[in-house]
Amino acid sequence: MFNKGAALAALVVAAASPARAFFASPMSTRAASFGAQRWLSKESSSLGASAGSMFEKVLENPKWPPEWPFSPEDFSRTDEENDEVFYSQPRLVYHIDDGAVNALTEYYAANLKDGEDVLDICSSWVSHYPKEWKGGNVVGLGMNEYELSQNDRLSSFDVKDLNADPTFPYDDESFDKVTCVVSVDYLNKPKEVFAEIGRVLRPGGVCMLSMSNRCFPTKAFQIWLQTNDLEHVFIAGSFFHYSGLFDPPSCDDVSPAPGRSDPLYIVKAAKKSN
Repeated sequence: MFNKGAALAALVVAAASPARAFFASPMSTRAASFGAQRWLSKESSSLGASAGSMFEKVLENPKWPPEWPFSPEDFSRTDEENDEVFYSQPRLVYHIDDGAVNALTEYYAANLKDGEDVLDICSSWVSHYPKEWKGGNVVGLGMNEYELSQNDRLSSFDVKDLNADPTFPYDDESFDKVTCVVSVDYLNKPKEVFAEIGRVLRPGGVCMLSMSNRCFPTKAFQIWLQTNDLEHVFIAGSFFHYSGLFDPPSCDDVSPAPGRSDPLYIVKAAKKSN
């Protein structure tokens, strides 16, 4: 039987082993075995229905391994073809269901202030910002020019493959917020990307990563496919931690209807002020 308590303990108890050993547990979900382009983890969905804020507890008192625990193989992907080929076809669709979309928009409404300069990385034709929000300089950084051109919330956009070159084309300390919608699992150079997030954020600025349990498994990195939603929260939080640029990360579980709608977790951290 799936032991939720033991699984959570495995995440927050001290660990000094490499990432693959650290995340090796009975709860691990190997998404590739589903064979579908987008997958839904029934295990993690049923967990969300009964556990609720258990996801928020993952980052309350984590015991991080003393050094970056991931290997290059952890960020390999089934499809290593140039990402420009995969993302060349516009996809004007939501990648989470309507309930999760609404939950994300409501979260942004509570956490974005009028006039703030915001960078949306891995951006697309929609950023899910609330209609009533009046942003300052709102910039999209993504892979498909047509999709970005259809996003009416953006002041401007740039087309760039962060897996080929993880540097951002923006000045230091130029944004108040950075958002990333259900895409952190596609970034195969997270250490470099999170260094860039920290560079472009102003002191005290916040990066908000929204995550669900859907993905394109051929493009998601391996350690993501071999772990489930609780562990994903830990992995995403670790990217903030090991950059050395952020205050301790936290997680908000804003899943709208656990077990009936897509789950939604926001892993966030503020850039250090000094």
